[in-house]
Amino acid sequence: MGKKVWMKRPPRQETVSLTPALPGCPSHPGCSGPAMAELCRTDSSLTTLDEELLWEMLEDHRCRIVRSICPSRLTPYLRQAKVLDQLDEEEVLHSPRFTNTAMRVGYLLDLLKTRGKNGAIAFLESLKFHNPDIYTLVTGLQPSVDFTNFSGLMETSKLTECLAGAIGSLQEELSQEKGQKEVLLRQCQQLQERLGQAEARAEGLRQLEADHSRMKREVSAHFHEVLKLKDEMLSLSLHYSNALQEKELAATRCRGLQEELYLMQQELQREKMSSSCEREFRERSLKMANDLEPGDEELSRLKEENERLRSLTFSLVEKDILEQNLDEALESRQELVDRIHSLRERAVAAERQRKQYWEEKEQTLLQFQKTKVDCEIYREKMNALQSQVVELQKERDQAYSARDGAQMEISQNLTEKDALRRKVFELMDQVCELRQQVQRLQVQAESLPKQEAGAREPCPKRKQRLVRMFALCPRDDSDGSSSESQLWSDLSATSSRELVDSFRSSSPVPPSQQSLYKRAAEDFWEDPLSFSGCPEILEVDQGGSLGAKKGDADLDYEIVDRTDLPESENSLPPSSRSLYLSTSNIPVRRRLARKILSQVTVLAFQGDALLEQINVIGGNLTGIFIHRVTPGSAADEMALRPGTQILMVDYEAKEPLSKAVLEGMTLEQAIRLLRRVNGFCCLSVKVNMEGYKKLVQDLEAKVATSGDSFYIRVNLALERRVEGELQVYCNDILHVTDTLFQGGSCWHAHRVGPYSTKGTEQGTIPNYARAQQLLITLLQNMAHQSTTARKQPSGGAQKLVRIISMDRTKASPLWSSFDGSQSDPNRVEDPSAVCFWAESCFTLVPYTLVHPHRPSRPRPVLFVPRMVGKIVIEKLCLLQGFKKCPAAYLNQEEYDASSQRGDIIQEREASGGRYCVTRKAVESLMGKNTHALLDIQLDSVCVLHRMEIFPIIIHVSINEKVAKKFKKALQRLNTAEDQLLEAARQEEGELDKVPCLYSSLAPESWSDLDALLGCVRLAIADEQKKVVWTE
Repeated sequence: MGKKVWMKRPPRQETVSLTPALPGCPSHPGCSGPAMAELCRTDSSLTTLDEELLWEMLEDHRCRIVRSICPSRLTPYLRQAKVLDQLDEEEVLHSPRFTNTAMRVGYLLDLLKTRGKNGAIAFLESLKFHNPDIYTLVTGLQPSVDFTNFSGLMETSKLTECLAGAIGSLQEELSQEKGQKEVLLRQCQQLQERLGQAEARAEGLRQLEADHSRMKREVSAHFHEVLKLKDEMLSLSLHYSNALQEKELAATRCRGLQEELYLMQQELQREKMSSSCEREFRERSLKMANDLEPGDEELSRLKEENERLRSLTFSLVEKDILEQNLDEALESRQELVDRIHSLRERAVAAERQRKQYWEEKEQTLLQFQKTKVDCEIYREKMNALQSQVVELQKERDQAYSARDGAQMEISQNLTEKDALRRKVFELMDQVCELRQQVQRLQVQAESLPKQEAGAREPCPKRKQRLVRMFALCPRDDSDGSSSESQLWSDLSATSSRELVDSFRSSSPVPPSQQSLYKRAAEDFWEDPLSFSGCPEILEVDQGGSLGAKKGDADLDYEIVDRTDLPESENSLPPSSRSLYLSTSNIPVRRRLARKILSQVTVLAFQGDALLEQINVIGGNLTGIFIHRVTPGSAADEMALRPGTQILMVDYEAKEPLSKAVLEGMTLEQAIRLLRRVNGFCCLSVKVNMEGYKKLVQDLEAKVATSGDSFYIRVNLALERRVEGELQVYCNDILHVTDTLFQGGSCWHAHRVGPYSTKGTEQGTIPNYARAQQLLITLLQNMAHQSTTARKQPSGGAQKLVRIISMDRTKASPLWSSFDGSQSDPNRVEDPSAVCFWAESCFTLVPYTLVHPHRPSRPRPVLFVPRMVGKIVIEKLCLLQGFKKCPAAYLNQEEYDASSQRGDIIQEREASGGRYCVTRKAVESLMGKNTHALLDIQLDSVCVLHRMEIFPIIIHVSINEKVAKKFKKALQRLNTAEDQLLEAARQEEGELDKVPCLYSSLAPESWSDLDALLGCVRLAIADEQKKVVWTE
C-alpha cells in the first residue's frame, strides 16, 4: 500500500509551480554564500545546514505555512519521527485554546522549534509528502521520493504505518466530501422544485393579470356598446316618429287621389253613355231609311243631294270643327289615362311603404315589450332589495330595543345593588356598635388603666352619600380570635414589600388594591384608636370638598380588604392590639383626586340635545373646543368648561355609526355629529387652554373665521350666481378656511395660485352635499344632450366636470360624515344634503382632498398618449437636461428583492426575467439634475407618488388633423393613424383618474414637430416651477 501511494505522488508534484525561497539560490535575489548555493543542488544538503538557518527559512514563510497546512496530516509523521508524542498531538489538534487551523499550525511550529534541528528536518520531510508546494517554496528544491534521501529518523515499518494512517484520513475526508456533495445535491433539487413552483405561481399570476385586463377591456367595450345602442335606439325612435308623420301624409294624399280617381271614373262612364246613345241613334236612323219605298227613296235621295250640294261649304266647316273637337277629346282622354296610371303607381308605392312601416312598428313594439319586461324585472329586484332593507331595519330596531332592555335591566340591578349596599352599611354600623360594647365589657373585666378610653361615647353618625362603586362582600366574622392573629401576621409579612403604584400617585387611573391597603395601614398608624369610633370613619367631610357638587366623586368611600395591610404589629400600641378586628372589609375614605390637565378624561352623562347644552368652535386644524356651556345643564354639572377639547363622542343612536373621533374633523362635521346626540353619551375630553386661547384670539382679531384649514381640488365647474360667490372651474385648487361660513350651507375658500399655496381670490362655494347635488344635476343635463353636443373637441372649451367615484368604506376622515346615510332619521334633511347614491357603496366626489409638495430636484416627465410620447422622447433625448429612463433587466432573485422593497414602477415579461423601470434608475437621473423621460402607463403615477416622486404629465391633444402631422413618425413605429386616435381616446379617459394635475397642449398651439418640441419644453419648465398637488 505504501509503495502504491508513493507511485501516485510524483505526477501531482510535477504540476506544482515552483517558487524557490531558499536563501543563497541563484534564482533568488536574497541568496548569498557558497553554502547556500550547495543547498540548491542536493536535497541531502538540508541535513548539513545549521539549526538557526533552517528555522530562519521556516520563519520567513510562516504566514504561508499557517494558512496552507492542515496539522492533522502532518502529526502522524512527526509522531513517528519522535519529535512529537501523543500528548503533544492531542494538544495541537484538540486544545480549546486554538479556535482555528492557523493557531494550531503556529503552535505546532513553536513546539517543533523546541525540538531543535530534528524538529525542523522532520517538519520539512513531512511537507514533502503532504504539501510539496510549500516544501519547494521554503527550500527551493523539488521534493524527492527516494527512500535513501530520508534523514533516517524513521523506521520502515513505522513509515508504512504512517502512510496507512494518512490514507485512512484521506478516505475519511473523501467520504465527508461525498456526504456534503449529496447534501448539496438534495438542496439543489429542493431549490429547483421551489423554483418550479415559483414559476408556476408566477405563470398563474400572469394568467390572472391577463384575464383581469381582458375582462376590463371587455367591460369597457360592453359599456361603449351600451352607449352606442342607447344612441341608436334614440335615433330609431326619432326616425320612427318621422316615419309615422310621413305615413299620415301619404295616407292623406292617397285618399285625395282615390277621390280624384272616382271622379274620373264617373266622367268616363258619362262619356261612354253619350257615345252609346249616339251610336243607337245612328243605327235607328239607318234602319228607318232602309224601310222607305223606292220612289220615296229616290225622292229623298234627290232631296239629300240637293241639300248636300246646297250646303256643301257648311259641311266642310262642321267637319273641321268636329275633327278638332275629336282630337281634343282624344288628347284629354289620353291625359286622363296617363294620370290614372301614375295614380295607380303611387298607390302601389304607398302600399309598399305602408307595409315597411308596419314591419318597423312591429319590431319597435317587440323591443318595447322586451324593455318593459326588463323594467319589470328591475322593479322586482328593487322591491326585493327594499324589503330586505326593511327587514334589516326591523332587525336593527329589535337589536336596539334588546339593548335598551338590557340597559334597563342593568340600571335596575344597580339600583338593587345600591339598596343592598345601604343595608350593608347599616349592618356594619350595628356591628361596630356591638364591637364597642364588647370592648368596653372586656376592658372593665380586665380593669386596665385605660378604662376611660374604652368608655368613650360614640360620635353622632350622619348618613353618608351613596355612590356606585366596586364593593367586596363582607366575610363571616365568626372566628374572631383566629382572624385577628391572621391579620397581624399578614401585616408583618407585607411590611417589607415595596408597592409599584403609590396611593399618592397623580395618575387618573383608580388606585389599586395594594394602594388602598397601604392607605388603610397609614390610617391605623396615624390614629390607632380611630376604630373605637367606627362611625366617624363613615362620616363624609363636606368641608373638604371642592365646590360640593352632586357629581363630585372625590369624597366617595370604598370597601377595602384589610388582610394585607402593610403594618408591623410591633409598632402598634397595646390598646390597638387588643382591638377586635374581624375579617370583614374596612371602609376607608378616598382622598381628593387631582385634576391632570394633559390627560384624556371620559365623561358619561345624559346628553339630551347636547348642542343646546354646549356651544363649540374650532375645526380640523385646531380641534373642536367647548366655547359656552348652558348653566344648570347636565354638561354644566359634569364640570365642562370653555377651553375643553372634545376628542371623541360615543352615544346611543339608531344609525350603525354611534362612535366618532372629532380630531381632524371639520366644524361642520362636528356640529352635524353632535346634533345627533340625544340621550346617554360618553365624551372623551382634555383641557387645552393654550390652543383654545389662540383660537379665540384669532377669531376676535378676524385672522380666521374658524379652525378649519384644508385644500381641495374641484371636480366640476361652478358659476357665480350671487354676489360673494367664487366662480370656480374644474381642476381648480381651493383653500377652505371655514366649513360653516355665516352659519349657512356654504364654505369660505380662497383660490390658490399655481406657483404658491397662498390664496388670491376669495369667496363662498357650495358645501360638500350641495356640490354633490350640483354635480349630479350637471351629469343629468349632459346625459340628455345629443351625442354630437356631448362630444367636445380635443383641446377646445373649458372642461365642465371630472367624474371621480369613491368607496365610502375607504373614504378619507375629512369626508366621512358628509354622506347622507349618516343623517338624523328623525328630522327632515335638506334635499341637497341627501346622497344620490344612497344604495351604492360608491359615491360621486365633487371635491377631492389634496396636499401640496415642492420638489427641489427635476421631476420626471410622462407623456399622454404614449405613442406621441415615444416620438417626443426621441427628440428630447438629443437635448441637454433630458434623458430617457431605461428599463433594467432583472433576474428572478433581483426582481423578488426589488418587489419586497417596493422599488418597481413598471415591468414587462422577458425570457428568464423581467424588464423593469425601477426607483433607483429614476432617482439616479434626478440626482444628476436631469429630467427622466418615462415611457410608462398612467396607472404607474400612483406608484411614483408612494415613492415621493411626482412626475410631470404632459397631455398632447390629438384629433384627425393632428394625427396626420405624425404620419412619418408613426410609420417608423409601424402604427396607423386610426390606432393613434383610438389610443388617445382611451388614455384621455384615464386622465381623470390621475391623482394630480396635468398640463395640456392644444392642437392650435403648434404646427409641426419642432414647434411641438418647443411647446413641450416650455410646459416642462413651467410645471417644474408649480406646486404639486396630490390626492
